[in-house]
Amino acid sequence: MILSKYPYVVQKEILDNMEYSELFLLSFVSKNMKKLIKLSQKKRFEGISSIRYDCAELSAPLVHIPSSDDVILETISGENWVILMEKVKHANGRYYNFQLNVSGKILDFQMCYTNGHPIVCLHNRDNESVFPSIHNYILDLFGTSMQYNWYEEDLKRYFIPKLQNVSFCIDMHLAQDFTDMENLETFFSTSPVFKWIRLNAALTSQPFSPESKFYQAESIIINQSQHSFPAILRHFEGRQATIECSEWETSEDLIGFVNRWKSGAAFQKLEYLKFKLLKGPLRKNQILNEIGAQYIDRAKKPPTHSLPKVYDFDYIPTEPNTDPIISRAYVVRQSDSYVASILIEEKTISFGVWNKTEEEFLKLMN
Repeated sequence: MILSKYPYVVQKEILDNMEYSELFLLSFVSKNMKKLIKLSQKKRFEGISSIRYDCAELSAPLVHIPSSDDVILETISGENWVILMEKVKHANGRYYNFQLNVSGKILDFQMCYTNGHPIVCLHNRDNESVFPSIHNYILDLFGTSMQYNWYEEDLKRYFIPKLQNVSFCIDMHLAQDFTDMENLETFFSTSPVFKWIRLNAALTSQPFSPESKFYQAESIIINQSQHSFPAILRHFEGRQATIECSEWETSEDLIGFVNRWKSGAAFQKLEYLKFKLLKGPLRKNQILNEIGAQYIDRAKKPPTHSLPKVYDFDYIPTEPNTDPIISRAYVVRQSDSYVASILIEEKTISFGVWNKTEEEFLKLMN
C-alpha cells in the first residue's frame, strides 16, 4: 500500500489507528512521511502526558510512553508501557540489522520482532552523542506539549547528557562504606538540577556541601540511617521531601526546621515535608510547644492538605498525590502570613504549606 496515493482524510484515518510505536518507525521512511505524521497526529500527541527515557539498565527499554486509553499496551515487569525504543550495549558495531539516520547521526539498530519496536545498539565509542540525537528526533516528532523525564540509577557512569526540555530523575543507593563523595558532588554540580531524587544512604563521614545542587532538587525521597545525612532539614531548597530515618537523638532539627520556615529565612519553595522515624516516638508536645503551634477551633472540621506529587516513579501511580494532612495544629509564616498544617503522630511528622494567608485559611472552615 502506497499511503501517499490516498487523500489526506484517508491517510489520517489510517495513521489514527496505528500505535505510537508504529508511527515512530514509520516516521523514518521519509521527511514527507514524518511531516504528515506530525500534522495529522498533532492533537493525539498533545494528549501524551509524558515520555520517559529509562537509562537505569544497559539492556532494557529506553523510551517509554505512559499507558493511555487509546493505545494497545505492552506489559513489562508488571507495568503498562508503550515502548518506542529499547537499547542494548555492544562493544563494536557488528551486531545490528539496519541503520537509521537519527537527527543527522547514523545509528545501528536491531528489531524486536515480538513487539515491533527498534532496539538501538549502544557502542562504547559514542554513547554520549547517541542520546541527544535520539531525543532531538523524538522532540521534533512528538513536540513539546508533554513532559520529558530522564530516569537514571547507574552512578558508575556519572554522566547526564544536556538535553532540551527534559527533567532529570535519579534513584541512588550509597553503600555504608561509600567514599566517592568528591565525584558524586562533581556529578551534581555538572548536571542540570534534578526534578526528583530518591536516595538510600547510611551515615557517612563525607556529607554533601550545603551549597550542593543535590539540595536544589524539586522532590526528594530519602531513606537514611541517621537524620544528619543528608541534611535535608537544614539545606533543602525544593518543593517536596519525604524522609525516613532509622534513629536520632533530639527533636532540635525538626524544631529548627519549622522555626526557620516560620521566620521566612529558608524553605521558601517548600510545599510538603514528611519525616518518619523508624525507631522511637517523636516528642509531640515538646515540638508543638517550641514551634508555637496554633490550633483550629475544635467545633470546626480542619481542611485536608494534599498536592499532586512532583514526580512519581510508577507510570500508573496508585497514589498520585502527597499523603493527606488533616490537623488542627498549624503555624504561620511571618513574612507573608501563609499557613502550614502540622500533623504529628507517633513516629511521623507531616508539614503541608497552604497557598493561603491565615485569614484565608481560617475561612475554609466557615
